[in-house]
Amino acid sequence: MTGTEKTLDKRKTPSWFEDAKFGIFVHWGVYSVPAWAPNADNVYTRYAEWYWHRIIEGTHEGEEFLKFHKTMYGEKAKYQDFASLFNAELFNADQWASLFKRSGARYIVLTSKHHEGFTLWPSAESVNWNSVDIGPHRDICGELTDAVRLTGLKMGFYYSLYEWYHPLYRTDVNRYVAEHMLPQLKDLTERYKPEIIWTDGEWEQTDKTWRAEEFLSWLYNDSPVRKTVVVNDRWGRDTRGKHGSFYTTEYDLVHDDDAKNMTYTHPWEECRGIAGSFGFNRGENIEDYSTAKQLIEILIDKVSRGGNLLLNVGPTADGRIPVIMQERLLQIGKWLSVNGEAIYNSRQWNNMPQENRRQGVYYTVNANNTYALLTNTQKQTLYIKGVKNPTEISMLGYNKPISWHKTADGIKIEIPAISVEESPCDYAWVVKIISHEAK
Repeated sequence: MTGTEKTLDKRKTPSWFEDAKFGIFVHWGVYSVPAWAPNADNVYTRYAEWYWHRIIEGTHEGEEFLKFHKTMYGEKAKYQDFASLFNAELFNADQWASLFKRSGARYIVLTSKHHEGFTLWPSAESVNWNSVDIGPHRDICGELTDAVRLTGLKMGFYYSLYEWYHPLYRTDVNRYVAEHMLPQLKDLTERYKPEIIWTDGEWEQTDKTWRAEEFLSWLYNDSPVRKTVVVNDRWGRDTRGKHGSFYTTEYDLVHDDDAKNMTYTHPWEECRGIAGSFGFNRGENIEDYSTAKQLIEILIDKVSRGGNLLLNVGPTADGRIPVIMQERLLQIGKWLSVNGEAIYNSRQWNNMPQENRRQGVYYTVNANNTYALLTNTQKQTLYIKGVKNPTEISMLGYNKPISWHKTADGIKIEIPAISVEESPCDYAWVVKIISHEAK
């Protein structure tokens, strides 16, 4: 085990993160001006935030981006030209924060700097390539942090360790780390005191080259957020899914490894977009967006396996969160307003019957309660093994009694046919089982 790994692993993850369960990712930057990627089957090809890199590289994917770029903006147009068009004139941090609060999210992660290197705060290391010197002429990180904290939510930042075209990174990575990356990370931490530092781009170098141990030691021992901050697992090419306050999956993958059915005993988080791209992608259509039911089922699945869901929104260049994204967030929030006790502060049920999960029945536990989360909202009979000494069973948001009785090895619950008018909520129902042996 390296020094970085020891540093990452020696500190217990603050409980607030595991209790939160649902967060909002925000990808916003200069890439929000062209806001385009081809509508391909491969979700990674649809990442509009990779626009600059794709118009430079010589791959087949890059050819599609370059063709679009030349057609729309001309042969001589440079990516840097988009910075002056990234005006954020309709950005209202209070409106964003209100939406996030109503979604039921408990924390926010904003891209303070993506791989393009453009920072959303006045970074001294990114002169004339930040949101105060050019474009919005506003401290986006600062404005959103203040607004989010007024709502009671936690605030965090995504930060790309590497930059595609930074001269120092391309010529002397050690100087880049010492003179650019580490000062930026410390400035971001001291200036805004985030509860989450969510790094990316780690695959480019080892944790030793990134000097991750040095930064993390400072973060955990001397920084102003040493008692509350959590970090992810992206601190070197071999750390993802192995070391960090929490592990990350992305569209159910850890790099190229399938993590769809993975269950960690360590805190973890799935990140994904409402459609495919993280940055706003004008190439995506209504069919590419997940429905509210699909998103709620994803949330249920991740939480039932002990994880969190970090769901992304990609604002437009002028600062609007697309209406379809707003709608999805509010639909999730409405569902959580009825069923939140089965999500927040919950943990994976160690006795969870796997065969039930395959039938659309998921489980969480919270104190002495076991919750069965049903993605099939129809009349059905549930046989749940492993629940001992149940004393009361009800359905969240439903005021009528539920028929049930004990069996030799568990309980039998009759889910009635419920009219639309009496339905406790849309998309998924939750049965609450009170027991003194829920864990």
